[in-house]
Formats: sequence, C-alpha cells, structure tokens
Amino acid sequence: MSSRSVQVGIIGLGTVGTGVVKILQSRAKGIAHQLGAPIQIAGIAVRDPKKARAIEVPAGILTDDPMELVRRPEVEIVLEVMGGTEQARQYVLEALRHKKHVVTANKALIALHGQEVFDAAAANGVGVYLEASVAGGIPIIKALHEGLAANRIERIYGILNGTCNYILTQMSQQGASYQEALAEAQRLGYAEADPTFDVDGLDTAHKIAILSSLAYGAPISIDQIYVEGIRRIQLEDIRYAETLGYTLKLLAISELRGSALSVRVHPALIPSTSVLANVQGAFNAVAVVGDAVGPTLFYGQGAGQMPTASAVVADLLEAARTVLSGRPAEIPLCWDRRKAVAMPVLPMEETETRYYLRMQVEDRPGVLAEVATILGRYRISLAAVIQKEPTCAESVPVVMLTHRAQERNLQAALREIDALECTRQPTVCIRLEADV
Repeated sequence: MSSRSVQVGIIGLGTVGTGVVKILQSRAKGIAHQLGAPIQIAGIAVRDPKKARAIEVPAGILTDDPMELVRRPEVEIVLEVMGGTEQARQYVLEALRHKKHVVTANKALIALHGQEVFDAAAANGVGVYLEASVAGGIPIIKALHEGLAANRIERIYGILNGTCNYILTQMSQQGASYQEALAEAQRLGYAEADPTFDVDGLDTAHKIAILSSLAYGAPISIDQIYVEGIRRIQLEDIRYAETLGYTLKLLAISELRGSALSVRVHPALIPSTSVLANVQGAFNAVAVVGDAVGPTLFYGQGAGQMPTASAVVADLLEAARTVLSGRPAEIPLCWDRRKAVAMPVLPMEETETRYYLRMQVEDRPGVLAEVATILGRYRISLAAVIQKEPTCAESVPVVMLTHRAQERNLQAALREIDALECTRQPTVCIRLEADV
C-alpha cells in the first residue's frame, strides 16, 4: 500500500454528502486496500459548521468557506454535492483552475455548463467525473463510455425520474389523482415542496441531454430537447390505456434518425407487457440499443442518499487512481473540442410515432365521420376506436389509437378537430411508443 493518502475536499453535507461520508467512514479499510492508499477527507464545506449533523465528523474538518477549501494546496480531488447551479459552477471552475480533479452529482451543472467545465478541465490537465449525475446508483455513464464503446449507439430510452414514476405508479395502482399522488410523494420525500423541476420534465431533460452527448459524441443542449411533463395526466386516461393493454410512463427518448438525432421527454403509453411498464415506484430504468450488442437494460434506484453516494464514491476512486498513477485525465469525446462532432437535432414536428387521443364530442350520428375525415386528410389512420357510454346528456367520450403519424400532421389535425362545433373540450393527446 502507498505511504501517501489521497486528500479530498467535499462541498455539501446534505443528503448525498452525508451518504458519501458514511461510505468513506464505514468502508475506509476496504477502500484503502482496493485503491492501494487511504482516502483522507481534508475538509467539508457547509453553510453552518455549528449545525447538528446526522453523522460524526472529525473536529475542525467543517468550514463555511468552499472557495478556500478548493484552493487548499493539499486537496487533490473536490467532491461537489451541494446542488444548485451557479454557485456550484463557480466552485467547480475554481477547483479545476487549481488543478483539482472534480467529482459531481450535479446534472444541471453538466447539462447547462458542460462545455465550460470540461474546457477548464482540459486546460488544467485534470478530470471531471459525473456518474452520479444521471440515474443515481445505476452505472449508465460508465457503461456508455466503456462497456458499450464498441457500438454505434442507435437509441437510448427509459425512465429517468423517480418522482414522476412514483406519482404515475400511485395513480395506476392506487387509483389516486395526480394531486393526491404528488402529495404522497412529497410526504415520503420523493418530491420537493416545489416539484416543478421533476414533474415538468426538466430533470429528465438534463439527464437525457448528458446521455445523448456521451452516446453520440455531440454536445446536446437543453433547448434542443422537446420537454413535456406529467401535470396534465388524468386518471381516466390511465384507465383507458390499461383497457387497451398500455401503461403510462414519463419517457426520455434519444435516437438516431439518419444523420440527425431525435431527443424528447414526454408522457407515453407503452405496452403493459414491456419491461419498462413494470418499473414501479421511485426506480429508474435505461435501455441502450447498440448496433453490435442490440438492446441492453440498466435498472436500479435512480435517486436517494446511498444509491447516489455509491456512484459518487465510485467516481472518487476512479479519480484517486488517476491521481496516484499520474496519468492524464480523459475528456469525454462530446466535450473535447478537438474531437466532438456536430449533429443536428430534429424539431419535434418531424417526429413520427403513434398516438392515443381522447375526445369529448356531441352524441349524434356523423361525428366520428367528421373526425375521421380530418384525420384522413392529414394522412393519419386509425388502429382502434372505442366509444364509451355518455358521461353527460349531450356528449360522449371517444378514445382513438392511431398508426404512426408525423407530429406536425397530428397537431394540425387536432387544431381542426378541436374547432368543430361537435367538440366539447380540447382533445387529450398522449404519444404511444410501441417499440420499448
């Protein structure tokens, strides 16, 4: 074993930071044996060093000055687990300028400022390790970077947000409304007091932006991704879908379309027999399709203290091996300005998929013919039509499943359908992804 230790500074001692310290304390001997040198925590930056903590830390190790911590000469690796974006960005960039390797669980930081962060890393000969930024304890980034490196990645899709998956599971299994399921998720700690980042799909969009960038070697920005959350999902649509053999999930989808990419986040109906349909509660699952390996699936806890801390410590060990070996750190292809490729992202209007439509229309002869005529004019054919019993004296719900159609045509058709005199409320439209 080496006579030296690897000195680490940690920014943040919240949920994930506490989990990291727990692992480093409980597995200190095993980690030292595995690495060939012990990991030494040089300091932990927190807002209030006097605050009571869930774990014991050595006296004098806490500081309220993160910038001073990242500048300490003895600190070789900085772990950023504080969350947020702008302050974290400043500390990470300062650490890199001082030639410290950085480990981060901050998906928003990488999705929004990845190029700037990796430019600073390359300029100073150090690395940035980000496994914990996507899918918690699931080692999807290492799989893309190493295990599937022989493949041209053709498609990535999956469930990347545990909060949304928990809410949709509660709606499906318990018959809860969206608001009831959200309240339960907040009570259990799966959802924040302000759930916007999760339920509006932004968290998922950051994750699929990172995975797409790594998979295709092209930096993908958030503003190139179509994002739709789950706020408008109604229990009756989940029930209709179940009778048709489908389950509703919030999906992230990234796929090659010729020489371009389609990257999107939205609720989708998927066959109830598919593996993803059976991913329940706060769990995540990511499918990756390679040209050589075919479909692969990665499943596990996508959030939480210990799963995320597990990924952070795994990155810490990789960074420590780089420190001990003296070898240069690797910059991912997508953020290496010498090697990254430019790849266009198709607008959502050019996406082709199937659709679930629910209309509330006047209960009289000829209505379905009017609707079908409009759909036919936009080259949208129907795979199934179900007319339910009237829910009021003058209107009836009609549920339709389409064959594959272009998004542009579907939206144009819906504008005409919703303008008909026989239509009583805006059409509910949910995309249907059969090939998952």
